Formats: sequence, structure tokens, C-alpha cells
Amino acid sequence: MHDVTQVSQTTSHQSAHMITEHETFHRLMREKNRFIVPAIISSLIFYFTLPILTSYTTILNTPLIRDITWAWAFAFSQFIMTWTLCVLYSRRARRFDALVERLKDEVRS
Repeated sequence: MHDVTQVSQTTSHQSAHMITEHETFHRLMREKNRFIVPAIISSLIFYFTLPILTSYTTILNTPLIRDITWAWAFAFSQFIMTWTLCVLYSRRARRFDALVERLKDEVRS
């Protein structure tokens, strides 16, 4: 009896290998990493700055406007930073999608 799973796994493995060796795939990964790695590092630094500053210093306890301290302003700015990062990624993802479509076309032909 013919084992269909073995054939599909072999074909799938060959297709995956062919895609990962393609220059467009390498370009896609470079461009994604060029955006994602700095975005993750900067957002982690930004997020962890608030608990570190509030735990070990009193610098954010000074009033900004009446009873609103700099800690509240910093915390609110994290929402703004998150939304901004989401918008930037959504815009950049269009380029990634275009590269994926190009890769699919090149691999098929």
C-alpha cells in the first residue's frame, strides 16, 4: 500500500527548503528583522523604565500638572507608544506582504 503521508512530507520538505534558500526569502527576513528587533528592544526598554524609575527613584513623583505626576504621564505615554508601534508595523507589513507574494510567484515559476 502507498503511504501518502510520506510523499506529502517529502514534497513539503522540498518546498520549504526551496523557499528558505531563495534570495527573496532572505531579503524578507532581513527587512523584518531590521524593523522588529529594534522595535522590540526599544519597547522593552521603554516599558521597564517605568517600574524601575518608580521603584528605585523618586524622580517621577514630581507634579506635572496639579495632582498628576510624571509617573502618570509616563504610564499614559506607554499607550501612545504601543499604538504608534502598531500603526508603524501595520504600514511596514504591507511591504512584507508584497515580498511574500513576490516570493510565492518566484517559487511557483
